[in-house]
Amino acid sequence: MTDQLTVSVLGTGIMGAAMARNLARAGHAVRAWNRTRAKVEPLAGEGAFVAGTPAEAVEGADVVLTMLYDGPAALDTMRQAAPALRPGTVWAQSTTAGTEAIGDLAAFAREHRLVFYDAPVLGTRQPAEAGQLTVLAAGPQEGRERVTPVFEAVGARTVWTGVDGATGSATRLKLVANSWVIAATAAAGEVLALAQALDVDPRSFFDLIAGGPLDMGYLRAKSDLVLEGRLSPPQFAVATAAKDARLIVEAGGRGGVRLDVAAAAAERMERAAAQGHADEDMAAAYFASFDE
Repeated sequence: MTDQLTVSVLGTGIMGAAMARNLARAGHAVRAWNRTRAKVEPLAGEGAFVAGTPAEAVEGADVVLTMLYDGPAALDTMRQAAPALRPGTVWAQSTTAGTEAIGDLAAFAREHRLVFYDAPVLGTRQPAEAGQLTVLAAGPQEGRERVTPVFEAVGARTVWTGVDGATGSATRLKLVANSWVIAATAAAGEVLALAQALDVDPRSFFDLIAGGPLDMGYLRAKSDLVLEGRLSPPQFAVATAAKDARLIVEAGGRGGVRLDVAAAAAERMERAAAQGHADEDMAAAYFASFDE
């Protein structure tokens, strides 16, 4: 293919590994790195070059894609990659970093003369594996022809946010979207816990709301994971949801608003993680309703 790119994927957890596979399937040359090597090794069988360090991973890259745990992890990894980064390289930053950290990442990009795109994604394991993510993107017009094939390989839709080059506008929209996802997940868990406490079959609740304005496919999907014991492998892990909930609360606080539901959801996720459910699907916050 004439528009083949060399794409460095830094961070190959649930989302990053799926994105790397789809990039390779689209015909791009993929160079992958992960802090835990066991999580990146399987990509060698998908045609990716497995690098031992971030610097090795970004050698010769047209585009660097970061999908790490949080903003500080992304910044630390890019600092390790810095000796091998070429000025003018495109950086698509897909980590959910929060409103404060995204500024630090953009500053790093300016310092190293990288073309920076704030590009978090909406979606979980299944759409990531299918290349059906929604990419939220903000960044300069110049350079989009290089980053667009990357977004097209990992997602079904790209939503450009804010004005040209507006740093952080995509991250801000991602936090708003995630606030709804996390609140809905926490509410689903409480509905199931209350039904159990009151000896109510949860299916009778679903029948009650079926087809009406209170019905929601997401509620049913997350509830089924709990009721059917399908919490592993996670679509979106409890520990990651807890981190995102804290970022949402902090962002609201900096904007002068108190987010009581997000704060309570963060506490539920953290409690479930402490009970041993950190690596299960975020629906496992259900267990936070019980003493274990």
